[in-house]
Amino acid sequence: MNRTGLIIALVIAAVNGLALGLFPDLELSVSRHFHDVVDAGGNTFAWRIDPPLMMARDIGLWVGTAIIIPVLAALAIKLILPTRKLLIPGRAIVFLVATLALGPGLLVNVVLKDHWGRSRPIDVTQLGGTEHYVRWWDPRGDCPNNCSFVSGDVAGAFWTLAPAALVPAPWRALAYGAALALGTGMAALRVMAGGHFLSDVVFAGVFTFLVIWLAHALIYRWPRTRLSDLGVEHAIERIAMPGYRALCSLLGGKRPRGGNER
Repeated sequence: MNRTGLIIALVIAAVNGLALGLFPDLELSVSRHFHDVVDAGGNTFAWRIDPPLMMARDIGLWVGTAIIIPVLAALAIKLILPTRKLLIPGRAIVFLVATLALGPGLLVNVVLKDHWGRSRPIDVTQLGGTEHYVRWWDPRGDCPNNCSFVSGDVAGAFWTLAPAALVPAPWRALAYGAALALGTGMAALRVMAGGHFLSDVVFAGVFTFLVIWLAHALIYRWPRTRLSDLGVEHAIERIAMPGYRALCSLLGGKRPRGGNER
């Protein structure tokens, strides 16, 4: 999560944004290539119902879920039993939960997908649909909600760059490579399925990376804003302690099982 990564992401955004914004036939041509894949039943974009590819998509979606569940479990245990030590470092919990909530959650699935009316490839007239094609920068499409710009699946896959950033240094490059491979693979699947245009998946990755980069800088790198694991742990204790004490009172002064004062 250094300046080099930021520069690369911004260059990718600028090059793709200009190329696909000025020459929309580029991404229409890519989508048309997969539109022409027809199965025995006459379905276009037939990769979207290909069982192995559907399974690959499902597996890709579960990777992020498998990572975040232990993080949320550690946070829940700390909120229920605030006198216990966190099972995962406090900054890691804040970083992972915040980036998932703000990137794939708020920015992608709430702000963009429900308010940027770009229709999906499978729905536009150029590819056999009934809705108008609009370029990536134009929110005035025909799609009412859950629209094409940007891809939620791809944003979720690229979110794995966040846990990769916390991997010990000797293994970090490998973790980054795996996260980039997952995100790129998911992007390819969604374009092949007619679910998204090329610009949708590119900007899903870029926006998610930018959220991760900024959060990492705020929490870990910038002196004026960076947090400490102990500070986060104490903050969670202060939030949870009133409820914990109320529960202890209801139990007749007995601490819930597993609660040990430090």
